Amino acid sequence: MTRKYLLVSVLFLSFFQISCLKNNIAECSYSPCKFVAPSSEITAVSNYLSANTLTATQHCSGVFYSIGTAGTGKQANACSGVNVKYTGKLTNGNTFDQQITNPVGIDLNNVVNGWRAGIPLIKEGGTMTLYIPPYMGYGAQEIKDANGNVLIPVNSIIIFTIELTAVL
Repeated sequence: MTRKYLLVSVLFLSFFQISCLKNNIAECSYSPCKFVAPSSEITAVSNYLSANTLTATQHCSGVFYSIGTAGTGKQANACSGVNVKYTGKLTNGNTFDQQITNPVGIDLNNVVNGWRAGIPLIKEGGTMTLYIPPYMGYGAQEIKDANGNVLIPVNSIIIFTIELTAVL
């Protein structure tokens, strides 16, 4: 009799875990076109691209992107965990962040919406550049380093070159 209850308990717990997993996946829905940068910011990014003779495609969110290599591995979605190498710059060329030697693990649920819109456009092994309007980046939030120096001024267009090394 004890074995029967143990088996029923294990089956119930397995079913419960699978149900929770399905619910978590459903909760992780993200529509990349739900968040759209204001037209003035999209125009500012477009003007930057034109002034610097850069070619990029406009995403429905207002993020612009250029794909260097599409990649051939797994494709991330806006809620995936990924490993990436990247460099983040401002339009004046200043680098504010980079991880180019070893890939870093990132949960796309915890990054700016520009990454959530852009990363799913490539597969593992792919490379791209994202031109992110302020609304899809850090917006009115000023980003400072540990010493209080401003890394990203308020309402900055940010540019990321990204290599997607793995989808977790």
